[in-house]
Amino acid sequence: MSEKLAAVKGMNDILPPESARWEWLEEKVRALMRRYGYANVRTPVVEPTALFVRGLGEVTDIVEKEMYSFEDTMNGDRLTLRPEATAGIVRAMIEHNALYNGPLRVWSNVALFRHERPQKGRYRQFHQIDVEALGHAGPDVDAEQILMCAALLRDLGIDREHVRLELNSLGQPAERNAHRAALVAHFEAHADRLDDDARRRLHSNPLRILDSKNPAMQPIVEAAPKLLDFLGPASLAHLDAVRAALDAAGQPYRINPRLVRGMDYYNLTVFEWITDKLGAQGTVCGGGRYDGLFEQLGGKPTPAVGWGMGMERMLLLLDAVGANPPPEAPDAYAIVPAPDAMTTALVACEALRAAGVSVQMHAAGADGWGGMKAQFRRADASGARYALIFGADELANGQVAVKHLRDGSGAQRLEPLADPLAWAATLQSGH
Repeated sequence: MSEKLAAVKGMNDILPPESARWEWLEEKVRALMRRYGYANVRTPVVEPTALFVRGLGEVTDIVEKEMYSFEDTMNGDRLTLRPEATAGIVRAMIEHNALYNGPLRVWSNVALFRHERPQKGRYRQFHQIDVEALGHAGPDVDAEQILMCAALLRDLGIDREHVRLELNSLGQPAERNAHRAALVAHFEAHADRLDDDARRRLHSNPLRILDSKNPAMQPIVEAAPKLLDFLGPASLAHLDAVRAALDAAGQPYRINPRLVRGMDYYNLTVFEWITDKLGAQGTVCGGGRYDGLFEQLGGKPTPAVGWGMGMERMLLLLDAVGANPPPEAPDAYAIVPAPDAMTTALVACEALRAAGVSVQMHAAGADGWGGMKAQFRRADASGARYALIFGADELANGQVAVKHLRDGSGAQRLEPLADPLAWAATLQSGH
């Protein structure tokens, strides 16, 4: 016997009935994007490695530790499985001159890959809803995107008590440079208390030290200079405008001066939606403004803002707060007592499906069709509201028996096979 093969560690199969939850979440997202006027975009899973090195920053955790990179054996190109979505979307916009006719609002549902230790809510292959507004400079779009996240959370049944919004501004490059110098001086004064990661980043990317999860580092981090104190009037006005819009919409938030996000391309507004229901993996959605990324990747200067939502983590949160969708079930289950009823049942089921009714038809197994009791058990297990019984007596009269499976009455009625459209709607509405 051949060796049994399994999925790569940290890359998970999604099978029924779990896949129905994914479809439900995806449909909620699609409906939201239609309401906000965002168009779908799709980019390759594999991109040039240089795209992420240049776009995310050489000293980010993603580039240094987590990318799946390899050499193309055909031409020697260095390629990478995408670890995040924004850089690839920006690359596509530049390559195809997609903003020639004006700004775009786009979204994508993507699989992403990071080589890290798998744990609950953090996998090597994971999935993300990515949303980008490209060519918009104003704080109004920042606020709209934050409120868009809030709308999605409401649509999913997640109450405000389960998530909180944290907000910060990273200002502009000159302001960050002044803050950076102050950070370096602060951390150098406490060099003996820095961990290995902090020492390595001290002169290359000191801002990332603020994102340290090491408990021993927290007193030093808390005492570090705050970027908000280095922001000029324009950056502060942008942040104040975002805050005013959120206040007007009644959206609570907390200013978190230590919020920096994980990529180097952010400027001005950054935000995260955080929950206490998932332990260490508390961020379920986050993003911000990245006005310099287009130029960084070889395009014209273009303002942009976006966010990403991890689907695995959001599904875990839905579980944690009891906000899962009802189980998916067909409207009806077709019971076929004998092989000679199969053709009639098949034609009737096709007519009902064409009318929008979901019908699961009993199928013969290796040991035949099975008895009526076994088929009724299957019908009940399917979750269908109705059983359609194609019995010999019913077929002889040109009819099908329709039995209610869910109201406890066991009520049964006869319907004409000649005109399934006349009674199809009663199966959908539950009458």
